[in-house]
Amino acid sequence: MSDPTETNATAAGEQAADGAGRRHVRVVLVDDHRMFRTGVQAEIGRTEQTGVEVVGEAADVDQAVTVITATRPEVVLLDVHLPGGGGVEVLRRCAALMADAERPVRFLALSVSDAAEDVIGVIRGGARGYVTKTITGSDLIDSVFRVQEGDAVFSPRLAGFVLDAFASTDAPPVDEDLDRLTQREREVLRLIARGYAYKEIAKQLFISVKTVESHVSAVLRKLQLSNRHELTRWATARRLV
Repeated sequence: MSDPTETNATAAGEQAADGAGRRHVRVVLVDDHRMFRTGVQAEIGRTEQTGVEVVGEAADVDQAVTVITATRPEVVLLDVHLPGGGGVEVLRRCAALMADAERPVRFLALSVSDAAEDVIGVIRGGARGYVTKTITGSDLIDSVFRVQEGDAVFSPRLAGFVLDAFASTDAPPVDEDLDRLTQREREVLRLIARGYAYKEIAKQLFISVKTVESHVSAVLRKLQLSNRHELTRWATARRLV
């Protein structure tokens, strides 16, 4: 796998279909886990079969902005939680590219998180859709092409979050306890509350079991809870599960 900031020499003005009329889309992958990027590349990046050409990768916000600006892809697959400010910061810094009337860069969030605040945050930031990492390869390819064509794409249960949020004029209440947690701690919290074992969480988030244990300890300390059972009740009461 290439360095996260590596791009190819595909011309920025290439059309969405090749000479034979087959669909073609240029994509940048933005995710801080190299193993996950490698998996997505292997799943969707077989251009002759899928029509998807991965023209660049990035592991944090600064790399993402650099690669997206250099390659001007049609679609960016964007993780929500990234070093340097997260997916929302990438969207903010790429706003001019998104507004380009002739060749807009469109963003599709691809995240392990299905939390309402994460979904709503990136959609407000300008993403065209949000799918979770449980999506199949074929569905992800279809979602990429739909976003390229201007459609809004969501994993089924996430669409309701967006409809509810934009139908309401009231801002969501501030949860001071939840705000004490980092984005990664929130991810671990939700998975613990759903009954995942430490090894399962480590595998899903591409981190070590020891790191999971450290995050759980930090969450318990910040929320002044004693064990994972109290943590589960706390998360359930706030509808985070």
